[in-house]
Amino acid sequence: MDSQFTINAQENSKGLFDCPGYKFSATAVDIRDNQSGQLDIALIVGNTPLKSAAVFTQNDVTAAPVDLCKAVLKGNPEKIGGIVINSGNANACTGNNGMADAQEMSASAQVTTNIGLPFYVCSTGRIGRRLPIDKISAGIDTCAKALKHCPTQALQASQAILTSDTCEKLATVTIQYQNKTFTLAGMAKGAGMIEPNMATMLAFIVTDLDGSHTSLQKCLSQANAQTFNCISIDGDMSTNDTVILLANGESGASIDEDPILAQAFQEALTLISEILAKKIVSDGEKITKVVTLEIKGCSSFEDAEKVARAIGNSLLVKTSFYGSDPNWGRVVDAAGYARVGLKLDQLNLHYNEVPALLSGIPQEHHTDDWKAITQKKSFTITLDLNQGDQSFKLITTDLSEAYVDFNKSE
Repeated sequence: MDSQFTINAQENSKGLFDCPGYKFSATAVDIRDNQSGQLDIALIVGNTPLKSAAVFTQNDVTAAPVDLCKAVLKGNPEKIGGIVINSGNANACTGNNGMADAQEMSASAQVTTNIGLPFYVCSTGRIGRRLPIDKISAGIDTCAKALKHCPTQALQASQAILTSDTCEKLATVTIQYQNKTFTLAGMAKGAGMIEPNMATMLAFIVTDLDGSHTSLQKCLSQANAQTFNCISIDGDMSTNDTVILLANGESGASIDEDPILAQAFQEALTLISEILAKKIVSDGEKITKVVTLEIKGCSSFEDAEKVARAIGNSLLVKTSFYGSDPNWGRVVDAAGYARVGLKLDQLNLHYNEVPALLSGIPQEHHTDDWKAITQKKSFTITLDLNQGDQSFKLITTDLSEAYVDFNKSE
């Protein structure tokens, strides 16, 4: 890290509230039609027109709000009104009606907030059902009248975007530079259907720095590649995945005008994205363990990623994690069917720091140590192919029978 600045992750983040220059609100309109009173509409706006960047799912099947967001991003990403979000219904696979409803959400936000600029629209929940747009429009109106910069409403906004999540996912990172403090704050949701590109998730990050769309997009794409695109729970790619970055320039400083500040911003954005990504994995549906896979010594980055995903998405590997079984044979088998030309007699495999294979030879005298490690809630498996200098890290989970029971129906 450059000695001219410092970056810190803030403990006890209050989410979007930690960043000045934004307002937010949330309400419940019973989108799920279960009369639970669960918050399901959220609104985020800035004190001024916002500059923005965004990345989306790579699924061929994209939800209407993703398509609308892409159009907004292409249209004028440096004059954005804010973001309107609903949970309980993904507005995916809903045809022309789905796009009309997404457009109605954006238009309602523009009118009711009196901002008059395009709004990003994000939806999450059940696929294949049309939105109850009348309920949602009424909810947007309610949110517009209640917009405020306060910690309670920031927390409520983070709760309104949740689906099968068990907790809010918040993060705040600050930059100290030239006796000034600059802030990035974020919130996310995601627990199931997690597999890049990207993971099944929504994430919203705001900052008080300024920057052109081009600069913001470059920074977000780089941060996303190293964080949100390096997690996997169940191997299923979603239809609605979206990460949006908003910048209001409230601090008076721009990443376009200072290369050192730009470097600091890139590091801070990557850090806050990593924190949110880890919180998503840690809240995976009915998981009991979080496992970091570090694949090293590959001849290319693509090979390293291919091996990591083969291991991380293997049902046999994931169930062995759940059973606290250090079955390195399943790990090596999965690495082999990635078909990158690995050679068994070159492999080094470790559970945390304890070797399981050295040059392909099992280190059976460490069996009890492996078992103790795999009983922990989190641990690391490192696989070195010894074929090059490229690496890839993937954060994944185990797979339990409770996951099957949970997902038999929605």
